[in-house]
Amino acid sequence: MSTTIAIIIITAIVSFTSFNSPKAINDLSMWPVMIDGKKQYYRFITSGFIHGDYMHLIFNMFTLYFFGPIVERSLIPLIAHVSPADPSSFNLIVSLYYIGFYLLALIASDLPSYFKHRRDYGFRSIGASGAVSAIIFASILLDPWMSIGIMGIIPVPAIIYAVLYVVYCIYAGRRGGDNINHDAHLWGGLFGFAFSLILCPPLFKFFLDQLAHPRF
Repeated sequence: MSTTIAIIIITAIVSFTSFNSPKAINDLSMWPVMIDGKKQYYRFITSGFIHGDYMHLIFNMFTLYFFGPIVERSLIPLIAHVSPADPSSFNLIVSLYYIGFYLLALIASDLPSYFKHRRDYGFRSIGASGAVSAIIFASILLDPWMSIGIMGIIPVPAIIYAVLYVVYCIYAGRRGGDNINHDAHLWGGLFGFAFSLILCPPLFKFFLDQLAHPRF
C-alpha cells in the first residue's frame, strides 16, 4: 500500500467519524484561540484529518489520489537523495519523508491563519486542503505543462493553473464571506513549491528547462 493511499484511508475514517460529532470538530479543528490560549498545537495537524461534509472530503482525497503518487514516487526520492538500490530501505525513507512533507504542509498552510485569527474566538478551520495544495504545487515542479482540470472540468497547463490558483486565493481571501480558508490553500501551495526547491535546489533548473519547452 502506498503512503498516499494510507493517508487517504486514515483521513476518510477520521472524517467519517466526525461528520455528526460537534465534539470531534471542537476537539480537532484548527482553532487559533485554543492553540494560543491552551497551547493545543496538535490542532495544526489533526484539523487536516477532519472535513465538513462528504463533498469536502471527496474533493480533497480525489485530488490527493491523483497528485500524491507523483510527489511520492518522483519528487520525494530526489528530496531524500535516495535510490531504489535497496527497495526496503528506499520505501521506508520515502514514506517517512513523504509523511513529514505532508504534515509540515498542514502546519505551514495554517500558520498565517493562526496569527491572523488567534484573537478571533469564532474562527475555526478544518480540512486537508492546505496539504493537498502543497502536493499539487510540488508536482507542478516536475511537469509544469501537464494538464490540470479547473474544478476537474476545464483542462489547462499546470503552470497556468498555478498562477490562476494563486490569484484566485488572494482575491477570495480578501473578499471573504464564503466560509473557506483561502489563506490555507494559498500558503499550502506556496509551501509545497518553495520547500521542495529548498530541499532539492537542482529542481529549479529542471523546472526552468521544462518551462522553456511548452507542451500544449
